[in-house]
Amino acid sequence: MADVPEHLLKRAAERKAALEAKKAEAAGGAGDAPPPAEPAAEAAPAPEPEPAGDDGGKIPAHLLARSKAAREKAAGGEGEGEGGGGATATATAPAPRAAEGAGAAAAAVPAGPGGHTQRLLTVVKAGSIQDVKATPVDKVHTWPHLLVVEFVASLAMTAFLLVFSAFVNAPLLGMANPNLTPNPSKAPWYFLGLQELLTMFHPMVAGVTIPGIGLFALILAPYTDRNPSNKPEDRKFAISIMTIHLMFWAVLVLIGSFFRGPGFNFVFPWAEGIFFEL
Repeated sequence: MADVPEHLLKRAAERKAALEAKKAEAAGGAGDAPPPAEPAAEAAPAPEPEPAGDDGGKIPAHLLARSKAAREKAAGGEGEGEGGGGATATATAPAPRAAEGAGAAAAAVPAGPGGHTQRLLTVVKAGSIQDVKATPVDKVHTWPHLLVVEFVASLAMTAFLLVFSAFVNAPLLGMANPNLTPNPSKAPWYFLGLQELLTMFHPMVAGVTIPGIGLFALILAPYTDRNPSNKPEDRKFAISIMTIHLMFWAVLVLIGSFFRGPGFNFVFPWAEGIFFEL
């Protein structure tokens, strides 16, 4: 919140002193007749006019002009009353404070409850009540922008699976025969990369160490590359890491699917045939 200008604080203090002087005059009116008080214009110098309003939060020029006209009018009315021979009572407050209060009474004009003369718009700066958003925001709400797209995508995928399963039978074989082991015996295609690793390394290394290191590296990738950009040209490190992972696993799956024959030995599919079923 903006601070109250100094000239307004001074004006409020003068007005408060004037009110106290009036109360003192009313309380001392029942006593002996005091000597006539000096005119307010001679008791205290007139307050200096406030500087013209600008963008720094001070009183605008048209309000200053209106206040000045009201002060002059009030000073003229009091002068006529004193010239007509009206008697005024002396305040019981100390002399310096009473003189200062009399001068403030001639200068200040009540303009609100309790005699306050300042206005709200002269205290609050214009910039503090204006909410201007200069920079656009590139974010959208989750609903409906994101969830509607995901819901439509799920409906499309469900429809595709329904139509595909109606026309293509599942690749199920006959009853298993414990006396007959198929040759080659291959895992489903999504596990053939792991089965291919078992032909190259010890089962502990191929089945636990290498996949564990790969998954741990993928988990740490977002913390290693902290680039906030979502443009592909700015995310070369993340894209290269994911590309290496996918190509490594895709090559192992292709070798296990098309280049392994009886006994899980390496064969060329154009020479020995393809030993792979969905």
